[in-house]
Amino acid sequence: MQTPRDWLTPETLLMLQTIDQKGSFAAAARALHLVPSALTYRVRQLEDALDVLLFDRSARQAVPTAAGRELLREAARLLDDMDAVANRVRRVATGWEAVLTVAVDGIIARNVVMDLCAQFLALASPTRLRLRYETLSGTLAALTSGQADLALGAVVVAGQAKDIHHLELGQVPFVFAVSPHHPLAALAEPLSDALLAQHRAVAVADSISRGSGLTIGLLGGQDVFTVPDMQSKLEAQLRGLGGGFLPESLARPYIQTGQLVVKQVLSVRHNASHYAWRDSPQAPAGQALRWWLAQLAQPATRQALLQPTQV
Repeated sequence: MQTPRDWLTPETLLMLQTIDQKGSFAAAARALHLVPSALTYRVRQLEDALDVLLFDRSARQAVPTAAGRELLREAARLLDDMDAVANRVRRVATGWEAVLTVAVDGIIARNVVMDLCAQFLALASPTRLRLRYETLSGTLAALTSGQADLALGAVVVAGQAKDIHHLELGQVPFVFAVSPHHPLAALAEPLSDALLAQHRAVAVADSISRGSGLTIGLLGGQDVFTVPDMQSKLEAQLRGLGGGFLPESLARPYIQTGQLVVKQVLSVRHNASHYAWRDSPQAPAGQALRWWLAQLAQPATRQALLQPTQV
C-alpha cells in the first residue's frame, strides 16, 4: 500500500514549485516538458493520496490553497535539506563543495560581495555559488538552519552550537536621520525617546521565518513603516515617510547634499557586524568556504564590506 512518502518525492516537490512559480498548469507543463493533461493528472493523484486540495482551479491561475501553501513551504525546506546532504557528501569526496551558499545581510555592501563573487568564479572551481539576501537575525538563521554555509553581516547571539564559528567584521556606526521637511528636523536636540515615539519610524523587516525576530531602534507604541531592505529604508526616509537609524556610510552622501538631516538622540547606536560559518571535525570546511574565509581575513576586505553604497 502506498503512503504519502511514496508520493512526496523530490520530482513531485519540484513540480509543485514550478506550478506555483509559473502561475498556471499550462505554463508549468511547458516548463516541465509535459502535456497539460499529464501534469494535471499527476497533481490530482497527489491530492487524492494526501486527501487535500492543493490548488484552486476556479480561475485561470493556479492559486495554492492554504494546504498547498504549507506544502510549498515545506517543499522548499526539504529540497534545501537534500541539497545540503549532497553538498556534504561531495565535500567529503573531493574537498570542494557542490554548492556554497552565502547569506548576505542588508547592511553589507553588495557591490563588494559581487567583486568577491567575481574573484571566486574566476577560479573555475567545481563549486556552484549561490547568494541569498537576509536581514537581522535571518542572516544567522540561514546558517544555523543549514540553508547557508557562510553568513556575512550576522547579528551574533549567545548560545550558538559548537560548530558555528564567528569573527567580527567591524563596528557599524549609525546616525538618526530624517528628511529636511520632516517635523523632527527643526526640533531642538537631543531628541528624547518620548518625542521620537510620537513620530513614525521606518524599520527593515527581519527575514527570519520563525520566531519574533529582532527589532532594533524601535520604541514601544511607535507607529512603524516596515520595508524589506536597507535601500528601501533609505528611500522612505528621503521622502519623509518616517525617521530612523541608517548606516553612516550609506547616509553620508545625502547628508552632504542636504537631503537628510542628522539629529542627535539620547541612544547612540553602533552595531558589531560579524561573519559566521560552520566547521567541525565531523564536517570540516571545504575548499570554497576556506577561500572565502581567507578573503575575509584581510582587513581591507572587511572594511569595504561595511561601506554600503546606493544601488
